[in-house]
Amino acid sequence: MGTWNSRGLRGSTLEDMINMTNDKYREQGIGLIQKIPTPIKPINIDKTNRHITLAYFEKKSTVDYIGVVQGVPICFDAKECNTDTFPMQNIHEHQIKFMSEFEKQDGVSFIVLYYTHKNEIYYIPFRKLMEYYTRMENGGRKSFTYEEIDKSYSISTNVGVPIHYLETLQKDLNEIDC
Repeated sequence: MGTWNSRGLRGSTLEDMINMTNDKYREQGIGLIQKIPTPIKPINIDKTNRHITLAYFEKKSTVDYIGVVQGVPICFDAKECNTDTFPMQNIHEHQIKFMSEFEKQDGVSFIVLYYTHKNEIYYIPFRKLMEYYTRMENGGRKSFTYEEIDKSYSISTNVGVPIHYLETLQKDLNEIDC
């Protein structure tokens, strides 16, 4: 159930697939989740085509997505990995801080992690992410491995919903309530 068919995510980025999923959730009245754009400051603009040709990031972004699902506030980041080892440097301190503060406000934070070489997608609960982050901060391993993640948090596909992360969100909520 956790693996993807041969078509997988070919031709689409992870974020494109998540955006399609979020559109379906909105259409079905299940949730309202939005992509948070990274703020940029344009430097050069091609006046003929009205395109930005040079820009820089104004400030650090927080997470990729934020929203609410049936009254539950959620925020998450989408990450890709092409090896069995995910470097914690790919999750920035300001993102950890934001997700931690979000959780303190009774929100649910997580990572959607796509192992491109395995064609598998997982939901990484914030509490697990914090374990990896704390381990790194205490001088331990600066990454986590595919073997370390809970495979029961595999994200499946559903009719018309390419990355159906709500099933794993529900599993996370059930475990938080225990």
